[in-house]
Amino acid sequence: MTPELSRFDPLKRILAFDDFDRGFCGWAQHQGNYEGSLDSVLPGYAQMQPPMLSTLPNWDFGSHGGVDGGYVMKIQTLPVAGARSSAVKRLTFRDACPIRLEFYFTFKPEASELTLSESDVRAFGLLFDLQSGDRTPNGERVMPHLRFLNARDGDHVQKWQFKRAVEHAATLSNKTATHDHMADSGWEDLPGGDQKLCYNEIATKVNWHYGRIDIDLATLRVTGFRINDRVHDMGAFAEMRMPAWRNLWCMLNVLFFVETDVDKRAWAAIDSVCLSSAE
Repeated sequence: MTPELSRFDPLKRILAFDDFDRGFCGWAQHQGNYEGSLDSVLPGYAQMQPPMLSTLPNWDFGSHGGVDGGYVMKIQTLPVAGARSSAVKRLTFRDACPIRLEFYFTFKPEASELTLSESDVRAFGLLFDLQSGDRTPNGERVMPHLRFLNARDGDHVQKWQFKRAVEHAATLSNKTATHDHMADSGWEDLPGGDQKLCYNEIATKVNWHYGRIDIDLATLRVTGFRINDRVHDMGAFAEMRMPAWRNLWCMLNVLFFVETDVDKRAWAAIDSVCLSSAE
């Protein structure tokens, strides 16, 4: 196994290994659905900013770089409290089997003040957007959501949450609909999900965290979730579930997102991602 892959614990088959020293690797801005006019994009998506390749430059010691290379994927919000941005990788699956997503991440607010500002980032999160195959009886669209609620109104909360509530879908035509499923509403605390993450001592330093989530595509259910040394109990976790949408068969989309709690840009950086499957 190569040194780049040795920091992961993949299943039998590697579906994607994304090291952003090689470019965007298929990740892009999460563009909201529209039809006929861009004005039909929901406000929650209209605020989204495109991800960038970054060396994580800063004003006091140059560039931070990634775990073992120069570039990472950086997702950054607008400087408006509650603003959110996300990046997506759009795939489909060929086997309804167990899959595993592993990644190294960090987050921080824009270093515009000489203070730690550890409560300026509201949340960092990830989700899958999945749909069963077209011949699956009673097909479903299933969206497992997880977010680390870092802060709320200056309170350094630090806990993981999930979302099962389905946001109202706006119908744009008989072919296209849209819903703001990452909206800051309907989130529930993951029991035992409080976790203190390493947050270095000045505004420009970061430390990388390891994340892993396991999903069984046969049942479209989450089977495991780990952040650093913590394997979280997912017994009470529930996915966002709805009847299958007409055009999304065998969909396997992965998203990361970040949200700011103050009128300052918040950003999340992903160093590398490994998506693997059991078959």
